[in-house]
Amino acid sequence: MRSVWRLASRLAVTGVRIRTQTRTRTVPLSQRTYFTFNSTPTTSFSNFIGIGQKRNMFIQTQPTPNPSSLMFYPGNGKAVMEVGSADFPNPRSAMNSPLAKSLFAIDGVTRVFFGSDFVTVTKSDDSSWEFLKPEIFAAIMDFYSSGHPLFLDSQVAAAMDTAINDDDSETVAMIKELLETRIRPAVQDDGGDIEYRSFDSDTGIVKLKMQGACSGCPSSSVTLKSGIENMLMHYVPEVKSVEQEFDAEDEEAVSGQTE
Repeated sequence: MRSVWRLASRLAVTGVRIRTQTRTRTVPLSQRTYFTFNSTPTTSFSNFIGIGQKRNMFIQTQPTPNPSSLMFYPGNGKAVMEVGSADFPNPRSAMNSPLAKSLFAIDGVTRVFFGSDFVTVTKSDDSSWEFLKPEIFAAIMDFYSSGHPLFLDSQVAAAMDTAINDDDSETVAMIKELLETRIRPAVQDDGGDIEYRSFDSDTGIVKLKMQGACSGCPSSSVTLKSGIENMLMHYVPEVKSVEQEFDAEDEEAVSGQTE
């Protein structure tokens, strides 16, 4: 819960991500592959393959307010999404992305999200990060070593939900600007994202979709009300409430985890 209020406060003021240093340990994955990383909350690894052949990549991890989601930061200045973000609530939605598809192939992975410089992975309740992290490290490492594109279909574009259109009202334009410049960066710091869906001028209700670590997070409703709703209502008087909207894929993913 403390992380929820931390996020809410960051929506009003500029925040700083604090990472702690912990001891380093080495976990052998096979006779020739070793991942060296630090204990949580921030971990990193490098992979060495073969004798005399070194393939270096450092990946950092960071926890999120959702205990079932973890952020993975590919090192060496590698970007994930050049523009926007991409959410994969189930394996079917990941068929166009080699990286997302390979992550879903790991037993226990239930959701994948791409941010600007990170990948958020969500696990099932009965899975352990202790066993999942080495496999996720390997999948990310293999993807960046393969040279494959992030998406097979080059025409697939990132969601531009906060792009201001010519037919947007002044109120909608203000809502989109706040979401893009003040709210989205704070939410992405915790491994998730928000997607603007609609604004009803008659009721004053803004509808948003929570993505990544924010989707299914026990504290997402508090984040929505205490952080996002308060900020929008403060700067845009026309906004009276903010509600979360679910797609059929989200409901399917949630039902799959509870079965």
